[in-house]
Amino acid sequence: MRNYLFILAFLFATQTGFSQSKIESDIESTLINAKKGVYYALSNLQGKKTKFEKLLITDDRLIAKVKVSKELNGIKIESTGFNQSNELTIVLYKSADSLIKDGYIKKSDLETYSEEE
Repeated sequence: MRNYLFILAFLFATQTGFSQSKIESDIESTLINAKKGVYYALSNLQGKKTKFEKLLITDDRLIAKVKVSKELNGIKIESTGFNQSNELTIVLYKSADSLIKDGYIKKSDLETYSEEE
């Protein structure tokens, strides 16, 4: 009887460990897709548009949905990554100064990011 309980406890612990490992893997894959959306948004900041949205699709699968909007003194990026039945959203705020410093916009574009639209 004692061995039977030990075996049951071992099987339960193994299943729980496997489930957590699978969830961790799913979250990581979904996070990678959400990051792809953030990188897309930063590399495609468009002149005077106040906002834009884009769906990123690879191999006929939606991997990310990106929304970019200009805010007072910067931008707001919302990127939702998808992987199978999982979705994860990253919300990122970048100031106009950091966008210039990191090379995403030019100093001449600063006035369009400094005004509330």
